[in-house]
Amino acid sequence: MEKDIEDNEIIKFPWSTDLNETFITALSWNLSNISEETNNTPEDDGAYIPYGLRPETYIVPLVFAIIFFIGLIGNGTLVLIFIRNRFMRSIPNTYIMSLAVGDFLVIVGTVPFISTIYTFDSWPYGTVMCKVSEFLKDLSSGVTVLTLTVLSIDRYIAIVKPLHKFTGHGGKTFTLILVAVVWIIAIAIAIPGAHYSYLWEVTLSPDRVIYVCYPFPDDMKPWYPQTMILVKFFLLYTVPLSLIAVFYALMARYLFSASRDNFEGNDSHIQKRRGRTKVAKIVLVFVVLFAVCFFPSHVFMLWFYFQPNSLDNYSTFWHCWKILGYVLIFFNSCLNPIALYFISGVFRMQYKKYLMCWKKKPRKNYLSTFKTLPSSSNRSTVRTALVTRM
Repeated sequence: MEKDIEDNEIIKFPWSTDLNETFITALSWNLSNISEETNNTPEDDGAYIPYGLRPETYIVPLVFAIIFFIGLIGNGTLVLIFIRNRFMRSIPNTYIMSLAVGDFLVIVGTVPFISTIYTFDSWPYGTVMCKVSEFLKDLSSGVTVLTLTVLSIDRYIAIVKPLHKFTGHGGKTFTLILVAVVWIIAIAIAIPGAHYSYLWEVTLSPDRVIYVCYPFPDDMKPWYPQTMILVKFFLLYTVPLSLIAVFYALMARYLFSASRDNFEGNDSHIQKRRGRTKVAKIVLVFVVLFAVCFFPSHVFMLWFYFQPNSLDNYSTFWHCWKILGYVLIFFNSCLNPIALYFISGVFRMQYKKYLMCWKKKPRKNYLSTFKTLPSSSNRSTVRTALVTRM
């Protein structure tokens, strides 16, 4: 700041937390009427409030600890399942593993550091870690939405146009190429954030300076923040979700039409279609989770950077909305393994195997028992139990 600052002066900041950009602390919003450190009463909502007086200082780090614990175990186990089980390396599972790797990177390389921005008022990890964490966050977002888009298209082809789908070794090779392309595009989108991120020096008083990891250089405002926000909103949210909605609408129409045709396909084709439809449902759950988790972030970013009077209209509602979106961005990185556990019986069995040392008990030979029973009533009882168990 250019002018001198009085020792007891309350500092007002012309910015707010950048929800979609990782590390900006909530320096511009007053959550308390009394500052114990300065012994002053803030004149308005723009006063700087010490971290010890902010409720998010205690709530948000706890939430991030839960995200880290669940995300590390869930995504780490998912990657381990894929590596150690050859039969799990199907084409759709390859895309799911790509999602897990992206989420695992952001859990390990970003969450432990950004979880402390509500604990420390100054970024303590240096410029390199600032750039790395920003890069991994944007990389994970890009990998997630682009992989979900490709996976939705793959499910559309598998269900609606199965004759056009690559199978066997050629199909797996083609899938790996698509996954590599997704990662290359996501890396390209994440590079600007990492390149331009820097430690913004903020003077609170003549003897107190804090540093904020910030992704928007001061000499590139307002065009650069607005451009990046729009690019990410369209490339990493609106356009992919629109494409996914179109392909799922086409799949739904096809499945509805096929269900009315009694003559369509033999039993083998029907079973294959059911299996592919179940995978499509899993992908749809992933898409819904992504859309919900990233929606608050995009709304806040668009409002704050494109609404002319956003600073004047910044209220308790927008502050809570901002923190909600900030948390949900990273919460999304630990949800996919949870969804897989509850939706997929195969993945649930593998999770039990690796996390709970659970082994499936061998089935008894119910059919041989059924044959040796002389009583028809007993046979009926066994038949009922057998059908129920299977």
